[in-house]
Amino acid sequence: MRIALVTYSTRPRGSVVHTLALAEALTALGEDVTVYAVGRGDDPSELFRPVDERVEVRIVPCPDCDDVEERVLRSIAALSRAVDPAEHDVVHAQDCIAANAVPGCVRTVHHIDHFKTPALATCHERAIVVPSELVCVSQGVAEEVIAGWGRLARVIPNGVEAARFTAAAGPDGGWQRAAWREQLGEGPLVVTVGGIEPRKGSIGLLEAVAGLRGTQPGARLVVAGGETLFDYREYRQAFDLRRAELGVDVEVLGPVEHEKLPALLACADVFALGSVREGFGLAAMEALAAGVPVVLREVPVLREIFDGAARFGASGAALGDALAEALADHSPERRRRGRELAERHTWEAAAHAHLEHYAETVGRVAVPA
Repeated sequence: MRIALVTYSTRPRGSVVHTLALAEALTALGEDVTVYAVGRGDDPSELFRPVDERVEVRIVPCPDCDDVEERVLRSIAALSRAVDPAEHDVVHAQDCIAANAVPGCVRTVHHIDHFKTPALATCHERAIVVPSELVCVSQGVAEEVIAGWGRLARVIPNGVEAARFTAAAGPDGGWQRAAWREQLGEGPLVVTVGGIEPRKGSIGLLEAVAGLRGTQPGARLVVAGGETLFDYREYRQAFDLRRAELGVDVEVLGPVEHEKLPALLACADVFALGSVREGFGLAAMEALAAGVPVVLREVPVLREIFDGAARFGASGAALGDALAEALADHSPERRRRGRELAERHTWEAAAHAHLEHYAETVGRVAVPA
């Protein structure tokens, strides 16, 4: 089967990570896979990590600009020109931008966004309405799609490269963990991935870490990731003001190299997500694979996926209590359950499920003229 996977960026963001891992897993099953990815402005002309050479990669250049809406429209136009559906049996869009570029595609809805500006709200709406078929990475997101748009979606959970993160926590990863500790200090380290933005609940997580000062005065928040199309400067300013008020020690790393991310998670004392909306929580699953305690915001999707393997908090204060419990709990049982959960989510299983879905839908997927 000739499969096109289409994504909005070459940089390390959740849907892009998903695209590349799924492409490699499909290729390993003998499928003919092409990845289309938008390369913008200062972006390198290649993906953020090496990809199996059997996957064909087509980087779609797109002029960058400061205006977010214009950036989105340019990306849609560039992908629309680059992707010819007639070349493929299935075109699978991995985000809102890609789905607008190829309207008759299969589309994965990783999470539901809420945009205030008309152009972005229209883009988001079209990306759910116009695809021929929808896939969601969790039942919770699928239920949001049913409730909001009356559309049924196939649920196919993410996979995780569990072995890569488990190895980083073992003897062979010791030197990389030591390098991170030398850079970040002895902690306790609360690590999160996803940058500083409203959906990630970054200010709430900051307040949760501040709540640790009574029992863990040396606790630090380490924020990795944050590659995004959108302009969160106002939220970042609010975050920095709150950090100054609370006196929390924060290390903002930005995007972390692919090869270094497993050791960063493995050296954490606890991994945390303050997200108020998530589709799956891939970074949390990677942390579980590394044997790290995980604390999550109490949202339905995260409870659906991580119940029994993570701790939850419904507010900043409750997150702080959960962080304190995680730091004090040295029992191996929860870590064992976490690793087992991560090991059950394989990209091979995800690829098989996608192929089944493609086989069911090829005849129903419209190919735009």
